[in-house]
Amino acid sequence: MRPFRITLGFLIFGIGTAAIMAQTPDPKTAPPPSPVEKKPAQPVTPEESVRAEIEAAVNQAGDDPYQQMQLLTLAMEIIRQNYVNADQVSYADLVEGALEGMLRRLDPHCEYMGRTVFEDMQREQSDTSEGIGVTVALREGVLTIVTVREDGPAARAGVMAGDQIVRIDEVLTEAVGVVEGLQLLRGKAGEPVRLTVRRPGTQQFLEFEMVRETLTETSVHDAMLLHPRLAGDHAIGYVRISQFTQATARDLERSIKDLVSQGMEALVLDLRNNPGGLLDSAVAVCGEFLPQDTLVVTTEGRVAADNPPPYRTPQRATPPITLPLAVLINHGSASAAEITAGALQDLHRAIVVGTTSFGKGSVQTILPMSTGAAMRLTTAKYYTPSHRTIHEHGVEPNIISTLTPDEEARVAKWRSTHGTGEAAALELATLGDHQLERAADALKGILIYSAFNQPTPSAEPAAAPPPAAPPLKLDALLGPSNIEVPEKP
Repeated sequence: MRPFRITLGFLIFGIGTAAIMAQTPDPKTAPPPSPVEKKPAQPVTPEESVRAEIEAAVNQAGDDPYQQMQLLTLAMEIIRQNYVNADQVSYADLVEGALEGMLRRLDPHCEYMGRTVFEDMQREQSDTSEGIGVTVALREGVLTIVTVREDGPAARAGVMAGDQIVRIDEVLTEAVGVVEGLQLLRGKAGEPVRLTVRRPGTQQFLEFEMVRETLTETSVHDAMLLHPRLAGDHAIGYVRISQFTQATARDLERSIKDLVSQGMEALVLDLRNNPGGLLDSAVAVCGEFLPQDTLVVTTEGRVAADNPPPYRTPQRATPPITLPLAVLINHGSASAAEITAGALQDLHRAIVVGTTSFGKGSVQTILPMSTGAAMRLTTAKYYTPSHRTIHEHGVEPNIISTLTPDEEARVAKWRSTHGTGEAAALELATLGDHQLERAADALKGILIYSAFNQPTPSAEPAAAPPPAAPPLKLDALLGPSNIEVPEKP
């Protein structure tokens, strides 16, 4: 075959040469060639040169790591050579900026922490109780207040959940992450801090001046029987959990026992504006209402072999409470609060009332770097018993009920100023808390339904006693559950 290809090549070459010779005019008779007009070269601006270099690099780079690093290196060199302020373009500054950008682009909970920020975070882990009493998160790239503690300086000053932080003292927050933002808000008790926020509901810019305080760790509040204006003829209890700490489950159990001793028939568990806390605490709280060894949540990352065992309700010396239960949530319910509400909802143990929760259902791992900095990286997600993911979706309530900003402000004010005993219950009943009203209505309906399904005593002896009514299940109101809960491995 090779000789044939060579022969064919010569043949084609010969034909082509003959054709060219046939078309070439005789130089003796051909007219003189006209002079070629040379166009002047167009000047290339530095911007066009830079753009051409980057476009060429982008066109050549696929998803190959070496080509992408070449593109990054090229961009860094172009920045170093052309940026107007030469003192801001050291290699260290540019690499740190690139790390900040790539982590922030992943999701609102990923963050690059420089050496100073990371060192401050490590020091504060042993003492995080001094500040103004708020939690923050990035919402659409804006540092936003998620919850406001009713006993903190921020609540007394008038700061509200949903306020977008514009400035902390003299620091603009447009490029500030969650960890750095919390550090700016925290400080020693007695130190002042000035907060500038934008309130989305009114589009107002507001400024608050506060003094940092030492905040207590109490997490179970306002345990009481609701006033008859809300509960009617029934004894409906109310308990609010503001965060999940080591003592939360123990304190909740004490409050429930006290309410049961007062004749409680049903319970409202208020998780609104609860930013979360300890996962083990949330699982233990679920154990107050579910049988022991019940699956509550699973944690799943990219590598299945690295996933921890599922979280299950702990062993108990006493049986869990079986009274009808309603759980209140709103946009400020996050993380462990969502896990609690989602598990009780999935297992048809509670009716969930309010608005969709925040949607923070992921695990962040701190990865230290050799430079002394660290990355805060999302490495797993939480899944409810029905394998719903909470992350970026939140928990949808069974009964949707909303509050206006003014109504939310009234509820928040009551939490920080209410009295005790019957006076507090009456104040709560007259607030216009429509979410609490809907929860109480749902529980009253369950109690009435239960009463109608009890066997009716007969005046005359019957030949055979009627069968006892089965214990009340929320499935009767919510529909049969088709959730398949994984067995314990």
